[in-house]
This record gives sequence, C-alpha cells and structure tokens, in this order.
Amino acid sequence: MDYPDLTALPAEARKIAAERSAVNVYRMVFHSPALAPAFLQMADAIFQSALPHPLRELAILRVGHAYRAPYEIHHHENIGRLLGLDEAGIAAAGSGADAGLTAQQSTVLALTDRLLEQHTLTEGDRAEALEHLTVGELSDLVLTVGFYQLVCNFLNTFGVTTEGEQAPY
Repeated sequence: MDYPDLTALPAEARKIAAERSAVNVYRMVFHSPALAPAFLQMADAIFQSALPHPLRELAILRVGHAYRAPYEIHHHENIGRLLGLDEAGIAAAGSGADAGLTAQQSTVLALTDRLLEQHTLTEGDRAEALEHLTVGELSDLVLTVGFYQLVCNFLNTFGVTTEGEQAPY
C-alpha cells in the first residue's frame, strides 16, 4: 500500500509526521491522522519504561517473530544490539528456546509467550514474574507485548518494509 501524502495532513499532524517520516511505520500510520500522534506517544513511552532495555527488546523481538513481522524483527534486532541485548537473546527471540539466557531473560521470554498464547497471565505466572521483575517492570512488559502486537498487525496488514527508509540508528 502506498504511504499517505504527508503534505495533505492537517498542520499539527504534518508537523509531527515531518519529525518521524524517516521511519516507514511512522509514515504509514499517518493514514490514521487522528490516531497517529497517540500511537507515536505510546511508542516513545515504551522506550522510557521501567523494563530494562535488553529485556524490552527481547519481548518485542519475540512478538515480531510470533507475528512473522520482518520489519519489526529487522529494526529490533538492531535496536536490541545497540541497547545491550546479547546474541543469545536475539536467537532465543526467534526460536523460543531459552538456552544461554539468564533467568530474568528466560522469564521474560516465557511470559511473553504466555501473553501471546493465553492473552493473560495466571496467578502462578505473576508469582514467577515477580521473582525476577518488579511490579512496574511486569506492568510495562504486559503493555509492551500488547502494543507490539498492535504494531505487528499494522505492519503486516499494510506490508510496511524498510525500503527507502532512513533508520535512526
């Protein structure tokens, strides 16, 4: 699908789009100019969450693999490496196998899978999570997994690619 004509957006949306148009997912989301600013705010907020960056990237990559979203995988493998996610974590996100992961990484991977499969965490899952994460980190993990499910659905629906993109890293 073609990207929207950013020059045709209302002035405020056009200003926001101009700041983000180097990244194709952000360009494409302006097909929904009323929702795009909130989408971008949520994306920014996730990068400021309490969840340590490597764990966040592990969860995002796992969602990307579960949704078979090559755009997401491409970007978050690069972002993950920049933010300290090791190669074992990147490999585990693709396979689901937790060989070579820390206990905290294994827990995040397992919780992400449970959220993807069951759409919730049981009392036992939450107890396991709280052995390795704070309540705030767990809350941020759940919101991150949910947001990136939305992102992957969007990417896959609109066939967003990295073609012609200027990645910010």
